[in-house]
Amino acid sequence: MIDSLRLQNFRSYSDESFEFEPSVNIVVGPNASGKTNLLEAVLVLSRGGSYRARDAELIRLGKPWSRLDGYFGTLSRAVMLQRGPTGERSAKTFVLANKNYRRMPLERTVPVVFFEPNHLQALTRDPQHRREYFDDLLERTELGYKRTLSSYRRALAQRNALLKQGKSRAAPQLFAWDVRLSQLGEKIVTSRVRLVGLINESLSASYSRIAGKKTKASLIYGHQFRPGNYSSRMLAKLESNSRLDFERGFTTVGPHREDIELELNGQPISLVASRGEIRSLLLALKIFELGLVEKARDEKPIFLLDDVFSELDGGRRRALVKYLKKYQAIITTTDADAVVNYFSQHHNLITLG
Repeated sequence: MIDSLRLQNFRSYSDESFEFEPSVNIVVGPNASGKTNLLEAVLVLSRGGSYRARDAELIRLGKPWSRLDGYFGTLSRAVMLQRGPTGERSAKTFVLANKNYRRMPLERTVPVVFFEPNHLQALTRDPQHRREYFDDLLERTELGYKRTLSSYRRALAQRNALLKQGKSRAAPQLFAWDVRLSQLGEKIVTSRVRLVGLINESLSASYSRIAGKKTKASLIYGHQFRPGNYSSRMLAKLESNSRLDFERGFTTVGPHREDIELELNGQPISLVASRGEIRSLLLALKIFELGLVEKARDEKPIFLLDDVFSELDGGRRRALVKYLKKYQAIITTTDADAVVNYFSQHHNLITLG
């Protein structure tokens, strides 16, 4: 758990310090008072990077550097950012338990689960946002998945570059990249299928408790080939589609073209779900994420929730509070009464602005 945090030249903060309780922490303030920036700072200190910005954008405007310091129990952590000469790039250093690191490996991160309103768009917008949402979860909980996905993306970029050179020049080299993509693609799809299966085991029950009514909620993974022989089928399809790929200049087959859709009672949420229902579905996914991260890391994650209580009725709020009691939670809101009234146990109130 995080006990304290100091932000220097980070986003809207010049030099501020905060203390957190091991239970529920409620951050209250008007819009543009720095609530989301505070959650982002906890995330950067815990995981090493932001969910929404490049490192250079985290440094306060007009300042050459930024620093975050925090204590997680007896262990200290720091992230230092130095703006580059052009202002667009920055150097980053981590100090973890008094040792310097250039990168933060998975085993050095602090487990965190983060809810923020833009995740709602990931559930309803184009397939890329949904792939990124579930791939990020796999990167944080499955050893080696991040490396596999990065290798796939590099191989895909190489194949696409060849396609743009034209068939006469690129054809002799294409098969080797087809083989590489197929092998990596099967690993990615196997992991995704396993994750979707795990989520579907509990998603309906979690959603029904939050929504206050029995509802079947499920994920549907539209993989192009059966996982058992995905590699060989993908390789054959890449070869048969090569003419089309050369014409279009990009690769039309593989896990980068697949979708993971969400349904309520067998219907796509884009057709039948209200904003409140979509928010409840996202919370059900986050509750699954809490359990998966806790199991993978063998410790309870910190639960960060940005403006989670808006668009939830009283019943959904009470259902969510039952889960929050099990974790250290940091919640932002513009209306303290809308949140505080749901917590009879001790909570820590942090006022901004």
